[in-house]
Amino acid sequence: MTQAHSVTASSDSAIELDAIIIGAGFSGMYQLLSLRDKLGMKAKVLEAGAGVGGTWYWNRYPGARCDSESHSYMFYFSKEMVNEWEWSERYPQQPEILRYLNHVADRFELRSDILLNTRMSAASYDSGSNRWHVRTEQGQHFIAQFLITAVGCLSSANVPQIPGLQDFKGQWYHTGQWPHEGVDFSGKRVGVVGTGSTGIQTIPVVAAQAKHLTVFQRTANYSIPARNAPLTDTFKRYAKEHAEGIRHIMNTNTNGHPFRMADRSVTATHPAEREAIMEAAWIKGGLEFRAAFKDTLLDQEANDIVADFVRNKIRQIVKNPAVADLLSDIDHPFAGKRPPVDSNYFETYNRDNVSLVNLRATPIESITAQGIKTKDAEYPLDIIIFATGFDAMTGSLLKMDIQGRDGLTLKDYWHAGPRNYLGLQVPGFPNMFTITGPGSPSVLCNLPPAIEQHVNWITDCIRTLRDQGLQRIEATEQASDEWCAEVNRAADATLLGKVKHSWYLGANVPGKPQVFMPYAGGFGHYTQICNQVAQDNYKGFSLSR
Repeated sequence: MTQAHSVTASSDSAIELDAIIIGAGFSGMYQLLSLRDKLGMKAKVLEAGAGVGGTWYWNRYPGARCDSESHSYMFYFSKEMVNEWEWSERYPQQPEILRYLNHVADRFELRSDILLNTRMSAASYDSGSNRWHVRTEQGQHFIAQFLITAVGCLSSANVPQIPGLQDFKGQWYHTGQWPHEGVDFSGKRVGVVGTGSTGIQTIPVVAAQAKHLTVFQRTANYSIPARNAPLTDTFKRYAKEHAEGIRHIMNTNTNGHPFRMADRSVTATHPAEREAIMEAAWIKGGLEFRAAFKDTLLDQEANDIVADFVRNKIRQIVKNPAVADLLSDIDHPFAGKRPPVDSNYFETYNRDNVSLVNLRATPIESITAQGIKTKDAEYPLDIIIFATGFDAMTGSLLKMDIQGRDGLTLKDYWHAGPRNYLGLQVPGFPNMFTITGPGSPSVLCNLPPAIEQHVNWITDCIRTLRDQGLQRIEATEQASDEWCAEVNRAADATLLGKVKHSWYLGANVPGKPQVFMPYAGGFGHYTQICNQVAQDNYKGFSLSR
């Protein structure tokens, strides 16, 4: 590895670096900080947006809010920053998270090494020089030993290909590509397509402003009340005073959140006690509800009991029985998809200006100049919002032209679904790391601890290479095959694989290979595996000079 040096340019004006990082969100900024300050490396971040923040720069849709509690949705690598930053709410909104990430960029003086409005167009690995050549849409050429992708798991918007969209006379938006100036819904007839997490967050906000809101639902969804509220001074002090303990819990449990899974079984708990436990968890709100029992995602009978509890809550909240039936007609296990955390979502259907269309019974046929046409009706609309999610985990990576050894493209290597080792590296792509890539816990847990774990592992790996005089690291095919088998085994031990329309499998994107992508074996266990691999001289990787 080269030591830290000033940026130099070759004869073709290529800029030489130690590492190139793609994306300036949580992952990219921490990776930059770690390489620069821990290893003294010269690194640059290429960021397509006009500002830092990654997911939280792009996702500005109405109601955009984190489903992890604020005191856990932050970096813990700096005790000083933990102490100096204060969140305002239990669940922070997008603007507050974006302010936090800008604070990180400023506090650690990262901006000078972040190139904004710079989108990577292609990356290719040269075996002879053991260097990655990265080109941008802006015409820049960078050369570096290491290429690290920090593009996020939910950053490639999935816009449905519905006939006639180009004919629509009104305005349409995707929640993942929201205009920064915002949208005024006053006096407008608005349609929202999709009732996943983004739809569930968006719908109550739009309903409060619009003349009329029509929700187009294909798949009914569970949702847990957030019970969001301002943080008290007492809790703020508690979070700071117990920061190390909170961090330990997040790093050693199954889900990366600041709470552990309760050590009790649904079916082994007396029905009256079980009901009281679920009621208390419902009143408290948030994702901790799914941690009330240890077997909710492991046993179908247990899951049915918890699912019925949530369905009954929906029927109690929604006053119109027909609407309540549609909203509670959920066809998958509870927490088989990450359950949204909402603010008055089901209550919104009690408003006079909100209607629900069942797309299972009457699918969308086309979009017309005036609105959305289903099998049996046309709905006049001024604005259409597609809350149709993302091409998750692989979409952003496959949109880029990445060529590894001997011209192998990532798109070709992943033609049947993602294959890699530990979610960190892909065979055939030496010195390329993927932060929270497919095959890692990522979307199944709280992301900041998962990001810190990956960045720390990558940084320690590069340090080891340097200390041992090694130049190249590449995951082996055998290790990748064995890890893919382990990812499938972990998923099959749960009910997650039973949700055939889940974005965990890529089922929301037409034509995408249906492969279960995240690792379901638990974040704490995954961390132990990664640590053991490193201790065993990076078993499963080929290291060379």
